Amino acid sequence: MAQSMDLRIVSFIYTFVVISIMSSASVDDYQAYIVHMDKSMMPSPFTGHHNWYTSVLSSLSDEVPAMHLYTYNHVMDGFSAVLTKSQLAQLEKMPGHLATFEEKLGQLHTTHTPKFLGLQKHAGLWPASGFGEDMIIGILDTGIWPESESFHDKGMSEVPSHWRGICETKSFCNKKIIGARAFSEGMKRLRENISKTDDYDSPRDYEGHGTHTSSTATGSRVQSADYFGYAKGTATGIAPKARLAMYKVLFLDNSYDAAASDTLAGMDQAIEDGVDLMSLSLGFSETPFFQNPIALGAFAAMEKGIFVSCSAGNAGPHHYTIFNGAPWITTIGAGTIDRLLAAYVTTGDQKYGTLVGKSIFPENLLVERVPIYFGHGNKTKETCDYGSLDPKDVQGKYIFCESDGISFDEFTALGALGAIFSSDFGNFLRPKDFNFPFVMLEPKSGDLLKRYIINTENATVSIKYCESLLGVKPAPQVADFSSRGPDRISPWILKPDLLAPGVDILAAWAPNRGSAAIGDDYLLSDYRLVSGTSMASPHVVGIAALLKSTHRDWSPAAIRSAMMTTAYVLDNNQSIIMDLTFGTPGTPLDYGAGHVNPNKAMDPGLVYDIQPQDYINYLCALNYTRNEIRVITKRSEISCANATLDLNYPSFMIILNNTNTTRATFQRVLTNVGTLGSSYRAIIQTPPSGLNVVVKPATIFFDGRYSTAKFEITVDVDITHAPPTEYGYYGNSGYLSWHEVNGTHVVRSPIVSATAP
Repeated sequence: MAQSMDLRIVSFIYTFVVISIMSSASVDDYQAYIVHMDKSMMPSPFTGHHNWYTSVLSSLSDEVPAMHLYTYNHVMDGFSAVLTKSQLAQLEKMPGHLATFEEKLGQLHTTHTPKFLGLQKHAGLWPASGFGEDMIIGILDTGIWPESESFHDKGMSEVPSHWRGICETKSFCNKKIIGARAFSEGMKRLRENISKTDDYDSPRDYEGHGTHTSSTATGSRVQSADYFGYAKGTATGIAPKARLAMYKVLFLDNSYDAAASDTLAGMDQAIEDGVDLMSLSLGFSETPFFQNPIALGAFAAMEKGIFVSCSAGNAGPHHYTIFNGAPWITTIGAGTIDRLLAAYVTTGDQKYGTLVGKSIFPENLLVERVPIYFGHGNKTKETCDYGSLDPKDVQGKYIFCESDGISFDEFTALGALGAIFSSDFGNFLRPKDFNFPFVMLEPKSGDLLKRYIINTENATVSIKYCESLLGVKPAPQVADFSSRGPDRISPWILKPDLLAPGVDILAAWAPNRGSAAIGDDYLLSDYRLVSGTSMASPHVVGIAALLKSTHRDWSPAAIRSAMMTTAYVLDNNQSIIMDLTFGTPGTPLDYGAGHVNPNKAMDPGLVYDIQPQDYINYLCALNYTRNEIRVITKRSEISCANATLDLNYPSFMIILNNTNTTRATFQRVLTNVGTLGSSYRAIIQTPPSGLNVVVKPATIFFDGRYSTAKFEITVDVDITHAPPTEYGYYGNSGYLSWHEVNGTHVVRSPIVSATAP
């Protein structure tokens, strides 16, 4: 006891002396630094790098003792400390020191899609909807990792009274996760058993996908989430106060698959349990709707007023590759966001400043003045071609390459430290590709680096990894993998419906799975960056939850219409959203009505609503038999008296079948969801070559809330002089916009023509 008291007295005296000395020194002369060290230089007497770092600090002389803050074991090699400028100067001369950076303050960011979508804590759709409180989102996926911090229930109210579901494992659930079930009987019959080493025959997520999609849609707020230092910020789902019900229907065989029977059972149970919305980031081969389990389940959900969002598929960039194309499903494509995960490259002479390139290598490396090799004298092979490098040329160096060929195994075997590529290929790389330290520079920056290397003897570069830049342009862009329309089964309805964030999305992950690779070693993380239309669908179901919470009487079709007619098609450069694959302006066949805009969707002015009988009329026009329609609708009496392909959809699609010219006429009904009477005037935007559009009447009137107005639009198409395209496909588009007279609402719908597959 006396010894403990003595230690407290000594500690108090030490702290008092330090504070007294600090008070007499300027703030600028005593501040925090992050210090990168070369662990290979650690002297042999030390058993660990922490002891080495603290010993180094204790050897620094000045009136104020150096103060150790943190030793870093994984994110970087080094430590942080508070130093005077004199101590910093001493430290920089010591063996093993690589570099020191001043501590800097970071502004609070989400990670980062809610901000990119315009959601704000104190204005717009988030507060208006109560952040989605009391909405229940059913996710059908690979399961859930319930211990993730993204599923905490701090501050949440009691479970909504309309919930009827259960958790198979009670410990999985709280006020956030209110349901968790697994459906595997069909898979067991198909594959005889479910792997016990690489999956769980329970709602627990082994793969990580279901945890990621769930936290994207409805994850609770978590500070300081990141992917090995990249994309660091506060993680939150799109509807952070909504409740989650997981229905595990995907299990591991050779890959993660879902049996149709299990998927239907999961959707059936979700409806029984009382979910308000569903998201499915999976798809089956496109077959007639009566054979497609997701189309069947989604129709039943729609009839119960349940909004269903599905991923469009990752079969792009070719057209006619859409999955989940049923018109009662909201089908979502994937776009990029305005964030670059990067590394900074500086030439030895610093002539070109900082060159910024893409890199997601999962280690906070600092490479200081490392030699760089470029075999520009070799005329027979590209520098990075397999077998073109000599160990004596590249050992202990970085390699500069101008080709897209990446031979990381060879680089490692030859003793190269890393690589810098000059290529446009960087946009197509994903986090899993960065298992070797390299940077992908755009050719403009790569040319500067090449010029430096060629004109400099003993050229060197310094590289700082683990940077995240926001506000990058252009964004959004349509991801290369995102499936494109039209839908082969139902080409008369434009698909996808919308574009949403789906590239390098940070969300919760199952920590038992390798999240990143360095060579042959796999690193674990609670959060992971993943790309796919799988990531886009939960963004939209989260937005739909916010809209449904704000407008309890809106149908699933009204919610979809609100998002489609308020979507935007101009990126942050004020240009048409680009197709990332080809670097050309995209079309509605790539991004649907446009990129989802949550705050605008809250107040769309008008909506195109659709009733279940309207979908039945559409099925009749597809020439489905009454029995086939009954399979979908479960109705014993089917009337096809009003069969039509002209569904009251918020888009207009014309298919040319072995002809260069055609005329299409559409009948539509708009419903006023504003509070007052109003009138709207039709305007054809960006009228395209080959399309002539006439709208009657040109002005429509509404008496008050929920009043309706009919109009007719006639489109003449002529592609006789259209230029040939790479895939033998032609499409053209324009927009019909209804502008509120003396008001602010604009209700916009794409008009698209396309040749048959």
